[in-house]
Amino acid sequence: MSRRTDRLSASDKSALLQSLRANVRASEPAKTPKPVPTKTWDTSFESLPAFQVFKTQRAAADVLGISNPFYRQHDAKAGSESLIGNQHVLNFASYDYLGLNGHPEITKAVAETAAQWGTSVSASRITAGERRFHRELERAIADVYQAEDSVVFVSGHATAVTAIAALVGSKDLVIHDALIHNCVMVGTQLSGSARRVFPHNDLDVLESILENSRDSFERVLIVAEGLYSMDGDGPDLARLVEIKERWGAWLLVDEAHSIGVLGKTGKGIFEMQGVDPRRVDLWLGTLSKTLVSCGGYIAGNHSLVDYLKFAANGMVYSVGMPGPATVASLVALDIMKREPERVARLQANGKLFMDKARAAGLDVGSSWGYAVTPIIVGDTLRTVILADRLLKRGINAFPIIPPGVPEKSARLRFFISASHTPEQIETAVQATQEELSSLEAAGLAVGTANRLLKR
Repeated sequence: MSRRTDRLSASDKSALLQSLRANVRASEPAKTPKPVPTKTWDTSFESLPAFQVFKTQRAAADVLGISNPFYRQHDAKAGSESLIGNQHVLNFASYDYLGLNGHPEITKAVAETAAQWGTSVSASRITAGERRFHRELERAIADVYQAEDSVVFVSGHATAVTAIAALVGSKDLVIHDALIHNCVMVGTQLSGSARRVFPHNDLDVLESILENSRDSFERVLIVAEGLYSMDGDGPDLARLVEIKERWGAWLLVDEAHSIGVLGKTGKGIFEMQGVDPRRVDLWLGTLSKTLVSCGGYIAGNHSLVDYLKFAANGMVYSVGMPGPATVASLVALDIMKREPERVARLQANGKLFMDKARAAGLDVGSSWGYAVTPIIVGDTLRTVILADRLLKRGINAFPIIPPGVPEKSARLRFFISASHTPEQIETAVQATQEELSSLEAAGLAVGTANRLLKR
């Protein structure tokens, strides 16, 4: 058989194979057609509950003549000033704390790096994406905290999410401040660990949680921020360190908003409060604020950093930071160290804003008066209208409403920069006071708006 088949031409072989396949198909039992489903399923995105909430809010805003404050397009480099809708505005909605975004030394270094290395490392660092500038930035960050090493991630949010998920699991406990950033909560959820929350900066409750729960878990991670991005205050770091050492826990401090802001030279809360930074197990930060780039970092001892490089999904499965972005932060950090007068100017501006706001009768909450100070309004609608009116007067301050903050604590959040002038700060405070007083006198709030919309 094989000898005869070998003598068949190519066309004869093809015909023989087709015939055999047809015979096989003919011998198979006929398949019964699957019934067509009579039930229908909703596959629209518009029916998602959150989408309906957005739709209702947009409709109400249209009726009340309020422009959408989200995803506004800037048409210029956002610093102390910006350009929105062809209108020059004083900008209090950006994180450029030391005024380094667009600094000539940084942009020159970025251009040179792009020319030499391109705009991507084109792979995860664990495979083929490691470059010397990664290690240079990591060494510079580690030096800030007197740490053995650090590791940089391509995303700030993913830094916290994947580091926490890699460090704790189902037998462990994460305890965090009630006002902690979303990235910490997401990381805790992914880790499968238990979670406890203590009221904002209430370390007595933190101790109580540890007294009642520490023996039930293998590892405990305590998480706090150096400077809270919604309230502009921070914790008692010395006591946090003492608590974590006494109860055998890890302490993670998120320095996203405090690097470049707190301390005489901008090194953060440990410098401000005179605490040995080596007593904190994990220093977390982002590169998108003072360091005018994108990404995040963890600083600590060698074992921690080595572990995260192989266990944190955001490191292993994400592309490495592009050269231009890495070098931008490296040069920004160098300028921060060389020019402490920038930090001093930022802190003076922050104090001026807070003092002027308090003198005008505005509620700044518990803010320390550095780079972040809220003007707490309370009512959500009044807050959004206030932001809209200020924008029309050439002042850009972003409204923060629930669920970003608790109910009845809606606020405008003002980010202060070393680049702001005293005149700009005074103008912003005066306009805020005038417009808020006008809204309060008119009694415009969520309740009154609901009655108007029902007519």
